[in-house]
Amino acid sequence: MSAHTDERLQANVDHVVSLLHRNDLVESLVHAQKQPRQELIEGIVHRQQLAALQAKLRRMHFADLAHVLEVLPLEERGVVWSLLADPTRAETLLEVNEAVRGQLIESTPREELLRAVAGFDADDLAYLRDELPVEVFEQAMGGLADADRHWVSTSMTYAEDSVGHLMSREIITVHSQQSIGEAITNLRSLGKLPHNTDKIFVLDPRGTLSGVLLIEDLLLEDPGRAIADAQRKSVVSFKPEDDAADAALAFERYDLTSAPVVNARGKLLGRLSIDELMDFLHDEAHEDVLNIAGLMDEEDLFANLRSAIRNRWLWLFVNLVTAFIASQVIDAFSDAIGQLVALAALMPIVASVGGNTGNQTTALVVRGLAMNQISLVNLGPILRKELSVAMVSGLFWGGVVGVFAGLIYQQLGLSVVIAVALLLNLVVAALTGVLVPFALHRFGRDPAMGASVLLTFTTDSMGFLIFLGLASHFLI
Repeated sequence: MSAHTDERLQANVDHVVSLLHRNDLVESLVHAQKQPRQELIEGIVHRQQLAALQAKLRRMHFADLAHVLEVLPLEERGVVWSLLADPTRAETLLEVNEAVRGQLIESTPREELLRAVAGFDADDLAYLRDELPVEVFEQAMGGLADADRHWVSTSMTYAEDSVGHLMSREIITVHSQQSIGEAITNLRSLGKLPHNTDKIFVLDPRGTLSGVLLIEDLLLEDPGRAIADAQRKSVVSFKPEDDAADAALAFERYDLTSAPVVNARGKLLGRLSIDELMDFLHDEAHEDVLNIAGLMDEEDLFANLRSAIRNRWLWLFVNLVTAFIASQVIDAFSDAIGQLVALAALMPIVASVGGNTGNQTTALVVRGLAMNQISLVNLGPILRKELSVAMVSGLFWGGVVGVFAGLIYQQLGLSVVIAVALLLNLVVAALTGVLVPFALHRFGRDPAMGASVLLTFTTDSMGFLIFLGLASHFLI
């Protein structure tokens, strides 16, 4: 996002907040008056302020409205939401993040919500099927045509992270027996093309996908040429069961804007476009950031206390358990620490450097797994490379820390112990940083979710155990 876009978004937020606060201030001043005409004055002023706010909201894009709703406290968010027309509510509901969307759906009366989503097409309704109340979803489904209802029902059978969940039914097809000129005439009769239409799909006489015809080909080819001769038969297509993350990698690799989705027999089912994949990748990246931070679900900035605590307690509990185990490791060497107080001062260095090394390794491995660059085939070379980096780094930085420890505490043995402990903990961190995310991935878990907690536990506990164990054996 450019700096200009950021400034425009912030200007919109500031303007809306200013209008909201002005409305509150004027109402307070009118309430302070003890005149018979207070109610009349209040009504006039209130309508004027809300009209100004409503006019501002009407001029804003749906995406900007979504941003405004996401950054407003609950009470002010409710005021803005109540001023939006039903069609605007519908579009904005598709743009806001999942947490705010849930709050808006929960706080909106069912009849108002139904009016808002009544204008949804099949793709939009399928997108929100898991978030809308059952009765609202069923009534909205009742307003769709039979073909649209079948589409929504079919999309509900696919996993959330699959191509079938993301594909759109907005497809344009031509038959291979037609000419380029006939295809152009058909396109013009539509009046409007789906977003990101860079190609149309060619069907053979049996109705299966034969190839694609780029918009560029339509413009440059001879109108009399047969589509069967002009089509491109080398097509990147997907099955509805394919993983959406794999599809995103294919879009990047082959520089795709859209692609057909077909079944095992080659029948065209839908279209996957860059828009749907960008939304999916944004949600996945956002989820990974939350998981790394120890949040189970996306959280509204202004969520109530109960839901905020419920969203955070699990990983706080896990961290508490791992921290308690690390403390017991330290307690096991309390006599050694009592005899050589310098150990207490140097312990955090061993744990901290190990944790940092492990985080670097984990980040590389999680990225490699996400990009399908790491498998059992190349796990060995990757592990050897990371261990080599850890050992070289451990030798260098262990030596540096050892020298400083020797200068400060004037004990050669202590210098050697911390240098060796740092080296060994970096090796442990590298092993953990590679193997833990890979194991989580192999067992079908999100490697970004548990890796950081397990890494911190391992580098802390093992760092303390190695350092204090060596010190107890050689120095005490």
